[in-house]
Amino acid sequence: MMQLGAHNVRASLAGSGHRSTQRWRAAAAARHPRAARRAARTARLLCRAEQEASTATTTTTAEAEATTTSNGNGNGNGNGASEKPARGAGAFPAELLAAEELTYVAPDDSAKWWTGFKLGFALPWRRFKKDSVLAFKLEGDISDQERTFFDSGVSLPQLCQALRKAALDPRIQGVAIEIGPLGIGWGKVQEIKRHIDYFTASGKYCVAFMKQAGEKEYYLATACSERYAPPSAYLSLRGFVTGGTFLRGVLDKVGVEPQVKRIGAYKSAGDQLLRRTMASEQREQLGAIQADVVEEFLRQVSTALGKSRQEVVDFVEAGVYDTDAFKAGGWLTDLWYEDQLINELKMRTTGLRPVEGESERDKEKREKELAKPLRRVGLRKYSSVSPTAFPSLGTAGGKKRIVVLRTSGAIVGKASSGSAITPDGVIPKLRALAKDKSVAAVVLRVDSPGGDALSADLMWREIRQLDAVKPVIASMADVAASGGYYMSMAARAIVAEPLTITGSIGVVTGKFNLAELYAKIGYNKELISWGRFAELLADNRSFSKEEAELFDASAQHAYESFRNKAAASRDMAQEDMQTVAQGRVWSGNAALKVKLVDALGGVNRAIALARHAAGIPAEEPVTVVELGKVRPSPTALVGGGAMAGVMMLSALLRGASPADALASATGASAALGMGMGMGPLGASASAAMGGVDAAAAAAAAAPVVGAVAREAAALAAVLQPGRAAYLLTDVDALSVAAGSSSIGGVVGASSLSGSSSGAGSSSSSGEFLEEAGSEGLLPWW
Repeated sequence: MMQLGAHNVRASLAGSGHRSTQRWRAAAAARHPRAARRAARTARLLCRAEQEASTATTTTTAEAEATTTSNGNGNGNGNGASEKPARGAGAFPAELLAAEELTYVAPDDSAKWWTGFKLGFALPWRRFKKDSVLAFKLEGDISDQERTFFDSGVSLPQLCQALRKAALDPRIQGVAIEIGPLGIGWGKVQEIKRHIDYFTASGKYCVAFMKQAGEKEYYLATACSERYAPPSAYLSLRGFVTGGTFLRGVLDKVGVEPQVKRIGAYKSAGDQLLRRTMASEQREQLGAIQADVVEEFLRQVSTALGKSRQEVVDFVEAGVYDTDAFKAGGWLTDLWYEDQLINELKMRTTGLRPVEGESERDKEKREKELAKPLRRVGLRKYSSVSPTAFPSLGTAGGKKRIVVLRTSGAIVGKASSGSAITPDGVIPKLRALAKDKSVAAVVLRVDSPGGDALSADLMWREIRQLDAVKPVIASMADVAASGGYYMSMAARAIVAEPLTITGSIGVVTGKFNLAELYAKIGYNKELISWGRFAELLADNRSFSKEEAELFDASAQHAYESFRNKAAASRDMAQEDMQTVAQGRVWSGNAALKVKLVDALGGVNRAIALARHAAGIPAEEPVTVVELGKVRPSPTALVGGGAMAGVMMLSALLRGASPADALASATGASAALGMGMGMGPLGASASAAMGGVDAAAAAAAAAPVVGAVAREAAALAAVLQPGRAAYLLTDVDALSVAAGSSSIGGVVGASSLSGSSSGAGSSSSSGEFLEEAGSEGLLPWW
C-alpha cells in the first residue's frame, strides 16, 4: 500500500504540472492562431494518454486484488482462500456414477442425413463398399496408448472408437473378430467387451473366430453374437491359476544377498527377492483377486449363453477338450474353418444364397459373384474414418475439448527404451493442458504397476496443480497400483474397471550385497570414504547395525508420506487409510468398497464425470482428444549358456550398475541350472537325455529363463540402490510373458501350457478373412 500511495502522489504532481502547462499554452494561443491549433492537438494527446494511464492503473490494481484473493495468504499456490472443488464420489450425482456407461442410441433422421453427406464426400482412401464387414485380429499385446503410423499393432483407443463408429456406419453390415491368445489384463478385456456390447446393441451381427482360446479369450468371445472355431481348435476351459515367483534360490546360487526393506504387511514385492515360498498375506490377497475374476467369468458366460451359473461350473470342471462337445452344448455356434466362415459372410454381404429350383444361369451368376473377394475393411483403414461423420457419438465437433492423457508402463526417472512413465514426459503435457483455454477437463489414463517414488511424487504434485485449474478424472486400465495409484489419487475422482488391479500403498527399497559374488569371480572393490553413512549403499558389503537402522527409518518415512498423502487425497483419516493400505492390492470391485476408487467403468465413464465436473451439459457435444502414443522399442534378446560370474563381471566392466549386471547374471544362472550351458554341465545334461536334441530342450526352457531374467531386469530398472520405490511386482494383471511385470497373476489354467502366452504360434499371417486377389501371389512386375 505504501508503494501504491507513492504512485498516487507522483500522479497528482504530474497532473498539476500538466494543468499549468495547458494554461500557459492557452495564453500563447490567444496571441498566435497557429500556436492555438498546435496547443489544441497537444491537449487532446495529453488527455488520451492520461485516460490510458488511468485505465492501466485500475486494471493492474484489480488484477493484484484478484491474485491476492485467489492466493489467500500470498503463498502463490492458489489454494488459500479460494473455494476448493469437491472431490471423490460425493462430488457427483449417484445416478451418474451408477448409470450404464455406454448406451446405444439409434441416430435420428438428421444425424443419418449428416452421416450420409459426410461419407459421400469422404476421401478416396476412406471409402469402401456398402454392406462390408469390419474384420480384424485381437491377439497378443493391445496397447492402452495410440500407436504411431509405422506401428501396425492394435491399440485400445483405435479399437474402441472403431466399434462405436461401426455401430452407426450404414456401410458396415457386421464385425468379424479373430480372437487369439491375449497378452492383456482383465481391465482392458472388460473395456473391449463393453464396446462389443455397444456394437451388438445396434442390431448388427458380431462374429468371433477362435483357433486357440483359454478363459480370457472365451470370456471376450461371449460378448459376440456368434462364436466359431475350426474342428481342430485348441479350446481349453480348465479354470484359473494365480501365482507368484521367487528369486531367492537363484540369487543364492550367484552369490547375491538382497538387503530389502518393505513397509506394509501385504507389500510382497520384497518377498520375491527375500523368500523361496509364498507368504500367507500374499496368498490371501491373490486368492481374493482370483475370486473376483472367477465370479465375473461365471457371471458373463452364464448371462451371454443363457445358462445357469452351475452349468458353467460343471462344464469347466469336466475338462472338456473335444470341440464337438463345445458345439453340442451350445458353447459354440458351429465348427467352421476360416474359408467356410468367409463363404457365409459373402452370402450375407451380397444377399446371394442357394435357392431351391434356381436356374443354371442364376446359379452360375451367383457363384461368379461369390468367387469375388469378401467385402471387408480392415481396422487400420477404418480408423481413418473421421468421427465427425457420426454426430450421435458426441465425441467430435464440440468447441470444448476433453483430453484423455494416456500414461503406460513403469514409473522411472528417465526413459531408456520401451513403454515407461517419466516426469520429463508427463509434466510438460500437464502444464500445457493447464494453459490451454480450449481444454475444459482432463482424463488421466493410468496403466502402471508403479516405480520410482520421487518420480511418482513429482507427477502427483503437477496433477494436483492441474486439477486446481480444471477437473482431472483418473481412469485405471489393467493395473494402477502403488506408484500408479499414487498418480491416480491426485485426481478429483478415480474410475476403475471391476477387475483392475489397484492399491498396493506401500514401499519397497533396498540394495544388493555382491561380496560373495565378487569373491567367486575374483573381483575386488575397495572404497575410500568420508562420512558416517557414506558407504550406506556400497555393494561390496552388508549393512552395519547403524546403517540398517537408518535404512529402515528412511523406508518408514517414505511409506508414511505415501499413506498420509493418500489419506488427504481421498478425504480419509490416516487411521482409516492405514487399514486399507499396508501394501495390499485390490480389484476394482473391492477398491470401490474400501473407498480407494469412486466409480467402476472405463474411459467413457471418466469422460462423463469430467464433463459434469467442468459444467458441460450432457446434450452439448464435446471434442475428445487422445494424447500419448506408444514409444517403439527394440526387442530385448535374452541369452544364456555362460557362467553367471562372467556375465556379471563383463557387465560391470562395461560400466553397468550392479542391479543391471545382476539381471544378466540371473538369466545366465537360471540357464546353467537347467543344463543349458555349453560347458561340462551342459554336455553331461545333454548326454543324460539319451540322444534327445539339446537344442530342442534349450528352446523349451528358454521361456522360463527369459521370464526369470525379465523379472530381475524389471526390478533392476526401478529398484535402484537406496531409492524408495512404490512398485507392484507380486500381482501381474497381464497374461503369462506379457506386460511390464510378468511375475505372477490371475490367468487361465490353459495359459500354463503356453496357449495364452503371446501371439499364438499357429496364427496365420496376413489380415483376418483376407483373400488373395486375382493377381495371386506373384509380384506385379
